[in-house]
Amino acid sequence: MLTSILTLIVDAIAGILGGVLLLRFWMQVVRVRPPNSLGQFIFQLTDWFVRPMRRILPGVGGYDWASLIGAILVIVLAVAIDLAIVSRFSVDFLVVLSLIRFFEWIFYGFMGLLIIEAIFSWVNPHAPLAPFIRALNDPLLRPLRRVVPLIGNVDLSPLVALILLRIALMLVTTLITSLA
Repeated sequence: MLTSILTLIVDAIAGILGGVLLLRFWMQVVRVRPPNSLGQFIFQLTDWFVRPMRRILPGVGGYDWASLIGAILVIVLAVAIDLAIVSRFSVDFLVVLSLIRFFEWIFYGFMGLLIIEAIFSWVNPHAPLAPFIRALNDPLLRPLRRVVPLIGNVDLSPLVALILLRIALMLVTTLITSLA
């Protein structure tokens, strides 16, 4: 039971920090600024980690590589601690589980953003965070909106995106485990 509690704590801390680092990277990819309160949270939570890494990994091409590599390092460290807690540490296992967790965080992060946008559209489409979330989802939904027609003024592209993301996660996970 103690190992489960320790694993839960490690995964929760890593999930929050890694998720915010991935969000920080994605915000720069889509070139969107968060609202002030959310931006302060994101930057105060991650600056202690990202700023020193920028000395080693400067932004190239307008992308914050320090945030992305930082998220990967958080994943590898969390998986290493989890494996050490359950006494099953091996480098091969570490690499495979870290890759799987990295893609899970990316795909589940996109799924979460899509669900948040759907909730905003139903509850309060004019909420202060709604334009920010829409901008984060736009690169995913724009190609689908060209293909998926509106049905009675209802946009089904987020639903299609959720299904496609889930399928992509299954494929990536299967591919990684089959190569291991």
